[in-house]
Amino acid sequence: MKEIYSEIEINASSKVVWDILMDFDNFPNWNPFIEKISGNPKVGSKIEVFIQPPDSRGMTFKPKILDYKPEEKLRWIGTLRIPKIFDGEHSWIIKEINENKVLFVQKEKFSGILVPLLGGMLKNTKKGFKMMNNALKMESEKN
Repeated sequence: MKEIYSEIEINASSKVVWDILMDFDNFPNWNPFIEKISGNPKVGSKIEVFIQPPDSRGMTFKPKILDYKPEEKLRWIGTLRIPKIFDGEHSWIIKEINENKVLFVQKEKFSGILVPLLGGMLKNTKKGFKMMNNALKMESEKN
């Protein structure tokens, strides 16, 4: 198993940050990593996500929502066609520091037999997390 973890403090309320994250239609306007996301993020449903890690080819996948707590957490699991080959459990977590400041955490746990072979892709994904976190901070702090 391999985990990628990235966090950033954002000077905005959890509601502001959450509303930006849930406005999937607006992702192409601010998000340099997840260029497209669609679907209804309710537990048990599938969404469609297109990611574009830096220095990598973009990829579309259809993860299943595992956890949805407004203003706190969205968690999903995606697979590379067949479960247990290359699975990624992705989380967005918002931790309130005070009413106008949050810690945004983005992480993904990768598992499956192909994980050791895809180290380069995982480095680029971590760069993508950082790019998205910085863009989310800028977008959130504009409001």
